[in-house]
Order: sequence, then C-alpha cells, then structure tokens
Amino acid sequence: MLPLFDLSLQLNGYPIKQSTAELRQIAALSQKEYEAFLTHKKKEIVSFHLENNSFYKELVGTSDYENWSNLPILNKKNLQKPLLERLSSGYNTKNSYLNKTSGSSGDPFIFAKDKYSHALTWASNIYRFGWYEIDFNHSYQARFYGIPMDFIGNKKERLKDFLSHRFRFTIFDLSDAVLEGFIIHFRTKKFDYINGYTSSIVLFAKFLQKKNIVLTTICPTLKACMVTSEMLFEDDKILLEKQLGIPIINEYGASELDLIAFQNPEGEWQVNSETLFVEILDENNKVLPYGQEGRIVITSLFNKAHPFIRYEIGDIGILDEKSTLQKPILKKLIGRTNDVAVLPSGKKAPGLTFYYITKSIIEDDGNVKEFVIKQTQTNTFEIKYVSETELNLVQIEKIEKAIILYLEPNLKFSFIRKNSLKRNKRGKLKQFKSMV
Repeated sequence: MLPLFDLSLQLNGYPIKQSTAELRQIAALSQKEYEAFLTHKKKEIVSFHLENNSFYKELVGTSDYENWSNLPILNKKNLQKPLLERLSSGYNTKNSYLNKTSGSSGDPFIFAKDKYSHALTWASNIYRFGWYEIDFNHSYQARFYGIPMDFIGNKKERLKDFLSHRFRFTIFDLSDAVLEGFIIHFRTKKFDYINGYTSSIVLFAKFLQKKNIVLTTICPTLKACMVTSEMLFEDDKILLEKQLGIPIINEYGASELDLIAFQNPEGEWQVNSETLFVEILDENNKVLPYGQEGRIVITSLFNKAHPFIRYEIGDIGILDEKSTLQKPILKKLIGRTNDVAVLPSGKKAPGLTFYYITKSIIEDDGNVKEFVIKQTQTNTFEIKYVSETELNLVQIEKIEKAIILYLEPNLKFSFIRKNSLKRNKRGKLKQFKSMV
C-alpha cells in the first residue's frame, strides 16, 4: 500500500520527513540536553516574533524583554482581530496552514501555522499513535467526528478521509437505527483503531451494551480507541474498555497548537514537550509548583507564522508532582475556565461538579443516555437529557439531595427530556454552560 498520508502532506508543502526526523531527535535528548534545547527554543521563538510580528511586539510593548515571566499572557480575546494583522512578516494566507478554532470556549478565531510547524504537529501525532502500533499510512481508522454539510466542504473532508485511510461515522444523528448501521460497518471492515469525540463513542458503547455486544468479537482487528475533545469520565472509560474490548487512550489537544497530552502505555497523560512548553499559572500569572491547580498556559516553540507564546487556552489543570521539564505529566484536566457556576452564596463551582453529582445518580440503571446542564440564573439550572423512560420522582429527589450535600440548598432544577441533544457544528456536545 502506498504511503498516501505522507505523500499528501509532502505534496501540499508540509515537510513530514524532515519534521519526523527532528521530532525523534528531540525525543531522544538526555535531560540535560533537553533543558538546553528548551531554553534555546523559548528564546528563539520570542526573539523571532518581537522582530517579525508587529501584533506581538505591540502586545509585549517592547522589542526586548528581561525574563520569561515578564512576557504577557496571550488570550483568545487578544486574537479576535483580522488574521492579516496577526501574521509575521514573510507569511501570508497562501504559504501558511490556516484553520479556525472550534469555539468551544466561546471565543472562536482563525489562526495560522507555518508549514514546517504544521508538519511537526503531524509528526507528533504519528510518534504518539505509534506507541500503540498505529501507523497513519496503513492503519484503518474508524472516525467518530462531525463533517461539513456543504457540498464542497463535505467532498474535501471525504477526500482527506480517503488519503488518511479512515472511514467516517457522522455523529449528528445517533439514533438506534443509525447505531445499528455502525455495527454493520464494524462487522464488514477491518478497522485497526477508533478515534473521535468522547460523547459519541460513549453513546455507541451504551448501544453495544444494550445489544450485549463486545466490539472486538465482531471486529477482531481493533487495537485501540483514542478519545478526544471532550471530558472522559472514569466510569465512561470503564464502560468503553468493557464494550469495545480494547485500551482506551485519552487525548488532549487544540487545533491552534498541537497534541497537548496523550496517554502513554504506562497510563500517564504525558504532555508533549517536544513542540510545546506548558505552564500552570495562578490568578496573578505566577507559575504554580507541580501538584497545584491553575490555568493552563502554552507556548508553541516552532510556529513562526503566528505567535502562541504564553497562550491561555482556557482550561484548568494540574501537572503531576513527578513531572520533569522533559516529561511533564498532566495529572488532571478540570475543565474550561468559563465553565464555572457562581452560586447565590458567592461560591464558585466548576460545571463538572454538577455533572459528576447528576451523572452518578441518573446513570444507575443505564436509562439515561446523555445529558447537559445549563445555568440560566444564579440559582436556576436546566438539565436536558435523552432517555428511554422519563426520570421519576425518586431519582430527582436523589439528585436534589446530592446537590444540597455537595453545593448548597435552595437551588432550582428543571428536568427536560429530549429525543436528542444539540451538538455544535463539529458534532461536539458541550456538557455544562453558564448563561449568567
């Protein structure tokens, strides 16, 4: 089989061979060599953008800086201006890779990467997927993602799927009849791995559970499942492992950056330190020690077309105490900074708190397939859910008691049963949203 994936990247101007060679060189550095590499790359990328990027120079306020901690924190609102105003000298829309963020943080924007930097992103993916014997040129992917619905966008994505040796399951309709069709594809195609949005794959696993099917019994070629873009809860991971019959690998990335963290074969969520530098900061922009929770701030070490230097991605997380500069481990990803509910008492609670409380109770019998929570006022919440039968009073009372126990009394909840839940244009499911 021709290495179509590599060839398509090369033909589009992305030097995958050179970037793969450099990535492997970085991964092979000793700890001392890596520290010298990181110091050099941080200095190099800042100097480049201060010299060649008027947007970044204006943000910093000077063409020189004394130390790393003096550099400003770049956020998504800073980037909501025309792309041409943010590109570095020598880069344009023709010689760069362009894309748009998903907008899951509420602040979408168009970004650019130089072609070498984007090739490194693919080299990073290839390297990590290789830990599980997945080869992008030859391994067949079952892809659970959204797809553009317009004719040209749809055809472009289908061509990419062909070149990338993947079969796409569209996830905008996940009714039982459609999921039955998914099973037919798994019976008849020799998939090597599954990759896609967590909520869609979990819904498919629940359908398999109902049908009493373990996926590897009908598709024995499967080796692994990589879930991305949405939170993976521990009980969902257990369900996936049981019903799919393969290891479940947790992935955390951002289209404007790279693959940020990827679960290694030892079960650790290993941060990509080859192309990125990740910091955890407090509210005053001070770097927190390993083990403490804070805002995730990331620097892209190679992107010359567009600065992503000390860029606040909008997530909250913790780096493990056993992390090193060369091998940081993401201990926990807590959620997005904008997914926080402010309660009547003034208490702040991550939206995931509600999700955990509700999830543990209403999923006891497997009746509820999916749900989302929306805060409409400081004391008022809507829970929309998809289920075979309506929630009963006993279940609702249990949820209300748990909320008083974990949060505070006098919060009002309404429960709305739906046939399906609305996903965004890319097919993602936003599990908590505050309108306050």
